[in-house]
Formats: sequence, structure tokens, C-alpha cells
Amino acid sequence: MPSPTDILSTDILSAPKTSPAFAAEWAEWHAAHERHRADPHGFLAVSHLHWLDGTPQRLAGVPGTWSVANDVVTVVLEAGESLRRDGRELNATSGSRLSFGPIAERAGINLQAGDTAVGPETVVELAKRGGEYIVRPRHPRNPLLNEYRGTPAYEPDAAFAVVGRYVPFAEPRTTTVGAAVEGIQHVYEAPGEIRFSLDGRELSLTAFNGHAPGSLSVLFTDATSGKTTYAANRSLSVVPAEDSSVLLDFNRAVNLPCAYTDLATCPLPPAENRLPVAIEAGEKIPYERQTP
Repeated sequence: MPSPTDILSTDILSAPKTSPAFAAEWAEWHAAHERHRADPHGFLAVSHLHWLDGTPQRLAGVPGTWSVANDVVTVVLEAGESLRRDGRELNATSGSRLSFGPIAERAGINLQAGDTAVGPETVVELAKRGGEYIVRPRHPRNPLLNEYRGTPAYEPDAAFAVVGRYVPFAEPRTTTVGAAVEGIQHVYEAPGEIRFSLDGRELSLTAFNGHAPGSLSVLFTDATSGKTTYAANRSLSVVPAEDSSVLLDFNRAVNLPCAYTDLATCPLPPAENRLPVAIEAGEKIPYERQTP
């Protein structure tokens, strides 16, 4: 990815033309992103979404009887049922009672289930979303994964790789946003905003802390949302330079899991991140969500 100083203009009207090198670098990046998304135990492999409560219950696609109380998840396994963690068998005896937690918000653990001598194993994701515990089995034979044929995207356009400036807030702001699933909310810490110019307009995006150290994540919609791009959200990861400049390469704007499946709890963008311009770059509406 080019550094912010490689982009000479922050305005789409005078942005550099797309070079073969820029297009080739984008194609390499997007191919790697597609391989990651199509991982045998990635999000496309999720077959169920279960919400836990205090009532013990059997869950489709998952061994055991599950419940949660006082921030601790309990699983009771019967004879012949198996759960593993990091390859270690957890069911020592019939009626094994397993406990997991507490788990931090947006964190989780992965367990393994299934007889690998018979078929591919299931990864059982136990996580916390919106203050609630969820269980999501991920199976390599899930139809959504097996039938996945890639994600359509705009052709790379250097006009949508613009330089902005990261402006930290005096104090990080606790920001509550909605979710793709009704009834829950996500709470993020927003350390600052990114200011930039696009299509002759001065714009800004509230940024959340990213997954990698020093990175930021922005969730946004724009004038293409619900038309050529997914209506609810898209995401872009950036890393501010030492001088606080930020390269916003919207060609690398990607869909979140909720763009592909209803078994996702993805956050929605904060209201101020609804851009009034058309970002005709990055990933489009997945084939799975397109109207025939």
C-alpha cells in the first residue's frame, strides 16, 4: 500500500490516475482478503447462531447442553460427546461439566468438535456480543462457504485513495452503535476522527481502535449504500503516520460478515459516519444479497 506522502492530492477532482502498479497491488491485496474470508473455519462457515441464557439447552450443530449464569458458561457433555480445546479432549467422563468465562466483550474462544476420522471438524465459537453470550458452530461443509464465488468490487481507482489527517479527541469518547441483530448494541472507544477532502467536500469519520496495535477502524455508509454497496455498513482499516497523516484508500473498503449472513452481530456505523458522497470504490453488495 502506498504511504500517505505518495498521494499528492486529497481531492478527487485532481487525484492521480490509476497506474498499472496501483491496480496490481490492489488485486493482490483483494485476492489475499478473499482467501482469508473463505477459510474453512471462517465466517462463511458459520451454520447457526445461538444465544445463551440461564436455561440449559441443547444447541443444533454443537454437542452438549449449554447455559450461562454469573458470566460463566457451563457445558454438560454426555457419553460419546466430544469437545476439544487446542486439541486437548475435555470430556474425561460421561456427564463432564465444563466451565468457560468470563469472556470480555467482542472476545471469544474456539473449541473443536466432531470425529476427524469421519469428516472435517467443527469449530465452536463461544463469544460475547452486546453483553450476551453466543455460540456459533463453524463447519467447512456449510453451504454458504461451499457455494461462495467471491465478492464483486469496483475496479481500483486511485482517485479514491486520499490523504486525511487523524485528529485525536481530548479524551477518548465512548460511542454506542446499533447492530445488525435487533436488540443489542455495541460500545466502542473512539480515540479521534479522521478529516479529509473528497469530491470537493470537507468530511470526517469517527475512528475506533483497530485490531492491530496503532491501527484504526472506520465504519461508514455513503451514497452508494443500498444501491451498489451493502446498505448497513462497510469497513476500512488505516494506520496514522507519525505526522498524523492517514491514507484512506477506499478501494480497500470491505464488507462485514452481516453482508453475507444473518448469523452475524456486526456493528453499524455511528450517525456521523454516513458520508453524503458516493464512494464508488471497494467491495460491492455480495452476490448472496443481490436480488435476482
